[in-house]
Amino acid sequence: MRVAFSVFHYSCPMPGDVFGHGGILKRLGVVLLLTVVALAQNSTRNDGSPDAKSASSPGAQGTDLASQVPSPRAEDVKSLDNILLAIYDVISGPAGDRDWKRFRSLFVPQARFTQTMKAPDGSVAVNLLGVDDFVMMAEDVFKKDPFYENAIVNRAQSFGNVTQVFSSYESLRAPGAKPFERGINSIQLINDGKRWWVLSILWDEERPDNPLPPEFASEAAKNK
Repeated sequence: MRVAFSVFHYSCPMPGDVFGHGGILKRLGVVLLLTVVALAQNSTRNDGSPDAKSASSPGAQGTDLASQVPSPRAEDVKSLDNILLAIYDVISGPAGDRDWKRFRSLFVPQARFTQTMKAPDGSVAVNLLGVDDFVMMAEDVFKKDPFYENAIVNRAQSFGNVTQVFSSYESLRAPGAKPFERGINSIQLINDGKRWWVLSILWDEERPDNPLPPEFASEAAKNK
């Protein structure tokens, strides 16, 4: 997610170096945690004020989603397989800029990126990002370091217009290099009859106490 979408390393020390050298989403973990705390404090101060906004505030609700995002590449959004490929492809590349218009075109305007992390004391932290937050924080990371990410195995389940995909991923510094991180993205999508949209990506990374299940650990498992 981050992607991984594991997409994220700011040089902010943590006890026991809990974040290590993870993927891009992981590398933003420290900053996100501080951001969540700051936003929570700000929300408490502004509760009930006209300027206070929540994730449920009007914006993308009941309106034409396509008018609120850049025009997508037709190939990116015409099928489930294609949009899953695009999610990983758009964040992958050598150190430098990414095509953020293409990135934004894949997601509903109020899409969410959620990372779970395990602290040294065993507690679980949750970091939340909107599309703008993700772009703002990821830009600096991608400019400094090469980052490539691809799916290992995608397992999809659908009901009506709703689809949930468990997508195991690997993060690399160069195509074909040894992965420096793996994990699973839980990707929620919808098809509005015209195209596919990503609603949210929730992920956790592989750890010694949290290995990838065998059915998600290798390409050989795709057809099992």
